[in-house]
Amino acid sequence: MKFNLFRKPQALAAAEPTSVTTVTMAPTSPSMSTSAPDTSGTNNTEISKNDMFEEIKSKFLNEIDKIPLPPWALIAIAVVAALLVLTCCFCIIKKCCCKKKKNKKGKKGKDGFNMKNMEGGEKNQDDDDDEGETGMTEEEKEEEEEKEQEKLGKLQYSIDYDFENTKLTVGILQAADLMSMDSGGTSDPYVRVLLHPDKKKKFDTKVHKKTLNPVFNETFVFKVPYEELGGKTLMMSVYDYDRFSKHDVIGEVKLPMNTIDLGRPIEEWRDLESADQEEPEKLGDICISLRYVPTAGKLTVCILEAKNLKKMDACGLSDPYVKIQLLQGGKRLKKKKTTVKKNTLNPYYNESFSFEIPLEQMQKILVVVTVFDYDKIGKNDAIGKIFVGSKATGLGLKHWSDMLANPRRPIAQWHALQPEEDIDGQLAALAAKK
Repeated sequence: MKFNLFRKPQALAAAEPTSVTTVTMAPTSPSMSTSAPDTSGTNNTEISKNDMFEEIKSKFLNEIDKIPLPPWALIAIAVVAALLVLTCCFCIIKKCCCKKKKNKKGKKGKDGFNMKNMEGGEKNQDDDDDEGETGMTEEEKEEEEEKEQEKLGKLQYSIDYDFENTKLTVGILQAADLMSMDSGGTSDPYVRVLLHPDKKKKFDTKVHKKTLNPVFNETFVFKVPYEELGGKTLMMSVYDYDRFSKHDVIGEVKLPMNTIDLGRPIEEWRDLESADQEEPEKLGDICISLRYVPTAGKLTVCILEAKNLKKMDACGLSDPYVKIQLLQGGKRLKKKKTTVKKNTLNPYYNESFSFEIPLEQMQKILVVVTVFDYDKIGKNDAIGKIFVGSKATGLGLKHWSDMLANPRRPIAQWHALQPEEDIDGQLAALAAKK
């Protein structure tokens, strides 16, 4: 078959020149004489190309014949290869199309932005005119929009000043539409009232459980001379009570007293504002020593000294003393306290207190140490608090473990005082686990 296919063109090619010579009877026409050799050249090139193709084809077939595989296996391999090539091509085409679409979208966005900018001069001038009319920058507008979106609620209060007795009476009436702070969509709100910067005298309302519209109807009295009111700010902060952690601030109302007309009683509603996120206030440090004698079952707690305590009095000092409590399962077993050190922020005590505790109960005991500011009139305010024990964390646990690992030896350690609310929440959480 191969031989017959390649012999036919040769026969045809040989027949062409004879036909040409028979047709060209007149030797005078130059065009006819020149065309004859051209056709013969093209035919020769075609024959040579066919020969080369036939040789390559035969070699390829010979190589395939040498492969030790049946024909059906070769066909299957060819089909799989073709499918792989097609899938690769399809993926490449798909990626190219996706990129083009994305680029088109991006260009549309950019063009739109540029068109706005191109329209630019007039629109920007209009914006500047609007800002000039309102007197607000873009940042201030954004802040206002955020405040509008974040509605914290509102508070109704009353203010009345008794000039004869120099008493400021603040009434916390009710709150409405408070922000929900709990997972159930409610809050446990209460209100704290104080005259800034005097943080020592503060009052808290009762906690109202699971409500966003609490009614308080509570009044609080501050005894302040009229001439001192101008430099103070009345702060009413709404908190969400949490038994096991720090209470969260929902919002607050600040009223500088120099902006209020105290000549008549005031009763009004005001929207809550977001409370300032202040850095944790440093309360000071206390150094205590622990010693335990297993054979005698005797725990000795020595209050050595304190330093850099928070200023609690108007004169910038405090009258600190320390209370020690022994707790077991949330119940108070024993308590003792040191002497009061007058007018100092760095008191030195070196006072020891002993407690009889069997060794088997040492894993259940917590020692709570609280630093108070003594006040002749009114309640003694807590400056800060710590606790140590086997169920404490951090430094409190390490100090307790070091004491047990070194029986009969006093182990001294400095502790940073923490807010009373935080420690009370941790203690309540530990008691609830039992």
